[in-house]
Amino acid sequence: SRSGDDRISFQGRNPIYTAGRPAWYDASGEIKEAFVIGICGGSASGKTTVSQRIVEKLNVPWVTLLSMDSFYKVLSDEQHEQANENNYNFDHPDAFDFDLLLETLKNLKMGRQVDIPLYNFTTHSRETHTKILYGANVVIFEGILAFTSKKILDILDMKIFVDTDADIRLARRLERDITERGRDIDGVIQQYTRFVKPSYDHYIAPTMIYADLIVPRECIEGLLSIIKNAKQH
Repeated sequence: SRSGDDRISFQGRNPIYTAGRPAWYDASGEIKEAFVIGICGGSASGKTTVSQRIVEKLNVPWVTLLSMDSFYKVLSDEQHEQANENNYNFDHPDAFDFDLLLETLKNLKMGRQVDIPLYNFTTHSRETHTKILYGANVVIFEGILAFTSKKILDILDMKIFVDTDADIRLARRLERDITERGRDIDGVIQQYTRFVKPSYDHYIAPTMIYADLIVPRECIEGLLSIIKNAKQH
């Protein structure tokens, strides 16, 4: 649900800041570092759903959600044409601005203000405006290549890999890309076969070894108490 302020949404009774909020301070007035949870998994594996369930059950005052999807690089004219023809690999590490992502995560962990790019999946481009985001008690960062960079891994206090069957991921991607992103079925299947599945096999699945927890999307209840205990320590 949404509050009257469109910068805030609620998962149950927990506020999720999607834009600006003051930095978080402890009782002594010092800025308190956020506990950063990284969630990795293939495209349409259920990372966002897992993130929302964690927010719902974690019961901490403030949670910030950050998606790696916001950090796609600005495409050149040639790359933009390739994207329109389903010939651009959005699942390759080179498609993401890891420098900006790393800087953003560092600042969020310290409670500093950041400007988050807004990516338009229909036009394959960044919007001209950004949104302001701050750190919180917990920062949940999710993305297909969330565990690719060692520097980013060093920021994460807990790492969760969402392991979902390839057939289920394809079915969800078809539904999402057709209904939400204006794609046609042939284009989605072509992109999946040519780029999405090979990239999962080569770049995403191997990073499973860095995960503290590997869970299917449907079986997340057991990890919630583990996360609570880790956050307390």
